[in-house]
Amino acid sequence: MHHASRLVVLALVACVSACASRAPQPPAPPAAPPPPSPVQWDLDWADGAVFYEVFVRSFADSDGDGIGDLRGLTAHLDYLNDGDPGTTEDLGVEGLWLMPIFVSPSYHGYDTLDYRTVNPQYGTEADLSALLEAAHARGIRVIVDLMINHTGVDHPWFQASASSPDDPKRDWYVWRDDDPGWTQPWSADGYPVWHPSDTGYYYGIFWSGMPDLNFRNPEVRAEMIDIGRFWLARGLDGFRLDAARHLVANGDGELQNDQPETHAFWREFSAAVRQTRPNALLVGENWTDTDTIATYFGDTSTVARGDELPMNFNFPLGSAIISAVREGYAGPVTMTLAEMRAAYPAGVLDGTFLANHDMPRLATQLRNDPTGLDLAASILLTLPGTPFLYYGEEIGMTGDKPDPDIRTPMQWRDAPGAGFTEGEPWRPVNSDLDTVNVATQTDDPHSLLSHYRRLIHLRAERTALRTGDLELLDAPDAVLAFLRTAGDDRVLVVHNLSAREVTVGPWLPDTESITVEPVGQGGIAHLDEHGVRVDLRPRASAVITLD
Repeated sequence: MHHASRLVVLALVACVSACASRAPQPPAPPAAPPPPSPVQWDLDWADGAVFYEVFVRSFADSDGDGIGDLRGLTAHLDYLNDGDPGTTEDLGVEGLWLMPIFVSPSYHGYDTLDYRTVNPQYGTEADLSALLEAAHARGIRVIVDLMINHTGVDHPWFQASASSPDDPKRDWYVWRDDDPGWTQPWSADGYPVWHPSDTGYYYGIFWSGMPDLNFRNPEVRAEMIDIGRFWLARGLDGFRLDAARHLVANGDGELQNDQPETHAFWREFSAAVRQTRPNALLVGENWTDTDTIATYFGDTSTVARGDELPMNFNFPLGSAIISAVREGYAGPVTMTLAEMRAAYPAGVLDGTFLANHDMPRLATQLRNDPTGLDLAASILLTLPGTPFLYYGEEIGMTGDKPDPDIRTPMQWRDAPGAGFTEGEPWRPVNSDLDTVNVATQTDDPHSLLSHYRRLIHLRAERTALRTGDLELLDAPDAVLAFLRTAGDDRVLVVHNLSAREVTVGPWLPDTESITVEPVGQGGIAHLDEHGVRVDLRPRASAVITLD
């Protein structure tokens, strides 16, 4: 190309470029809005509160039919908390966990037939509303068992699902044409989990009368979320989530536990609950080891306390406390606390307990040893967490397998029907009624009931005991010693697990003065230039306020 022609071309290119730069440009698309921040939990009320587990059928019968009911429970709320923080005659609990209260063919209620209706043996929806109103007036929150892993075999959903492979509800449960031979992951006897019917084999991890729902089905997930919202709108304060780790199975053995799809549903359910009632409590029943329990809190980086379940029951710690009391050795507790520190996310809620409706009662496990019962209560109620007491635990009720004998009527007084009913109790009352009852222990300052009352009220008064941090202190193997701290509030707790007197310390040399709280069983504290020393009688505890 001629030199002049190249100059013309370059000039045209420059002109086009300059003109384009001066031409109006289309507006840039708006930036995508940031994703909304997740709703946070509002659960400070539950941090350190004391809950009380009630089997409604066995607590108090208002109409003489031998079956406990909601009206009977309402009439006895002052025993649990009279609403006056200045009194100490009540137990002082701040939460109630009700075992299943929905329609069911079984005495225990874990095979529900209708998630939206109160069991008529227990009363009506109006009775439940009256209970909630009376409990809330006393500062008691109420959570109920929600059994969404499975229904009863006679639930209309399952009856439809089992009627035909083509029924619209078929995929609400888990079906296959053959039995693959899976067994319960916890069963030493190889109990089968696939059960035959006229239209195929259905999956039920617990037994044939409790078919598992299919949580791969979005309709099932949506229905369970709607049921949760239904009861929250009616005033319930949350749910204890039964069999929380078994929602989805991907095969035999451990593939029936803790699957990714199970965690995904709990994130979905949790988000829906937080959007509906961020102060509603979810408590997971995950009966397993510490590391696995820790996974059920979920992610705490986006949702404080966890984007799955903000509280889970601490099965290992309960077992550790009982073992420590039995063996006279603090190791089980200190080792479990170390496991928790390594595994639990910061800020989550720890549901602590000693025994529940599925276990032999605490007094049975400890062979009715009065010092052991005092000691176990002292350890539970001075450690961090949200303690749950099983009804009757505070008076030393006994009971062993089979399960109905762990769930016998509450022993109110030494009288026919134990003060539980004017009629024939649904289950016989224990033979130790003459001494193990509320009336006998109420005015006895040395009774187990009085011990529980003092501990719970002190826990409510002292922020360090309720929500404070925990620091384990060096001590002999038979002594569990720790410092609880919340700001300027400091409490030293020492438990002697051994059968001999001990003197321990010195600790905390910066202490200026001490006060021994009147809840222990034989502790004397001394303060010198080296710190605090404590003398303890055998199997005794001391709770010491530090200044």
